[in-house]
Amino acid sequence: MSTQTQTETIVLQTRASTEATPAENDTTQDSRPPDPKWMYAKILSAGLSFFVAGVNDGSLGSLIPYVIRTYNIGTNMIAVLYGTTFLGWLVAALTNGKITQYLDLGPILSLGAAIQVLAQVLRVWEPPFALYAVTFFLASLGQAYNDTHANTFVSALNGAHRWLGFIHAMYMAGCLVGPFVATGVASANVDSKWYLFYLFPLGVGVVNLAFVGGSFRDRMAAPTVRRERGDRTASNSALKEIKDTLSTPGVWLLSLFFFFFLGATITAGGWMVEYLVNVRNGDVKEMGYVPAGFYGGAFLGRLILAEPTHRLGERRMIFFYALLCVSLQLVFWLVPNIITEAVAVSLLGFFSGPFFATGISVGSKIFSAEIRSSAIAFVFVLGQIGGSVFPALTGIIAGKVGVKVLQPMLVGLLGAAGVSWLILPKDTALHQD
Repeated sequence: MSTQTQTETIVLQTRASTEATPAENDTTQDSRPPDPKWMYAKILSAGLSFFVAGVNDGSLGSLIPYVIRTYNIGTNMIAVLYGTTFLGWLVAALTNGKITQYLDLGPILSLGAAIQVLAQVLRVWEPPFALYAVTFFLASLGQAYNDTHANTFVSALNGAHRWLGFIHAMYMAGCLVGPFVATGVASANVDSKWYLFYLFPLGVGVVNLAFVGGSFRDRMAAPTVRRERGDRTASNSALKEIKDTLSTPGVWLLSLFFFFFLGATITAGGWMVEYLVNVRNGDVKEMGYVPAGFYGGAFLGRLILAEPTHRLGERRMIFFYALLCVSLQLVFWLVPNIITEAVAVSLLGFFSGPFFATGISVGSKIFSAEIRSSAIAFVFVLGQIGGSVFPALTGIIAGKVGVKVLQPMLVGLLGAAGVSWLILPKDTALHQD
């Protein structure tokens, strides 16, 4: 999935953003909160936000061959793009708590959407490589504020596993569309103008910004938590929440799963095309479409497998999918046929599709309500480290021994993700809606 933030994404939402309006805090007779105002518009807005992130993240793998040749750099320099991406997530993690003291959900989402628009504006004129790298910092920072807060909002809804499946499927829809548009634009001329592709995510990003402002207009007021509790009380509460979060074993165990899973999927999406071009001698103009098979499979997997995964048991089904993914990755590695590899990649995307939303769903169940927001935030910060470190490491090693290192790297990461999922806490009911 290229430079993601599984973009699949970090949930940095703190308590201030997840708190509903007074009407939303009222519970019904069956102890379920009522649906928030304009719920479906908000869900669609969250889905569009994830689609924007998917277009951004899914396109990088198809553009890397052009980036390398345009800027005359080695594969090791691509690590810089993943490094600045992680820096964006890190800055968001450090500033998120302070921002949520002053801004409600609507302004935070709007801020994230606006920063992503700025990133695309800076890309459309073939900027110098240094500035191009900075745009990945901006894109991930914007995604951290926009997508992850939207994700946390959706995770608190009734039947959250279904809505999470939808918005994360929209992310994969963006990843599916991205390679098609990017490859089409990049290969349209003999002298490639690949950077013009960014006009597309720029346009979609502007629509996203407008949609966020409209659907979350009832959540634009500044939160009152800080003023009511006072600076010292709020600070002490935040420190206690962080301490309780870090002392919970389940937080570290789920972090391992996302560390390896995001590392595998982002590495695969980012380096797949370069591998097929250099190792399998594929045509760069055709190989750019192969990631679309991976993302298309993941899109269908997130839609089709969400419900059976929930009903048949999240623990056993995700581990079963992990075994299938390792097997398909071995086929991709050991069978030197581009058609076979394209099919294997598509199936790999399909069976890995439910991983992300299911991980969030399980996290919301194994963490107590007092630490849930900060715990999920911490889990995804560590997950994004994997999503930045492993693609960068692949690029550095590839600069020395070749991009063939991609395959053993992916087999190891997928296997580690399966094992880390298996050791999650077992004393929690993971089959309840």
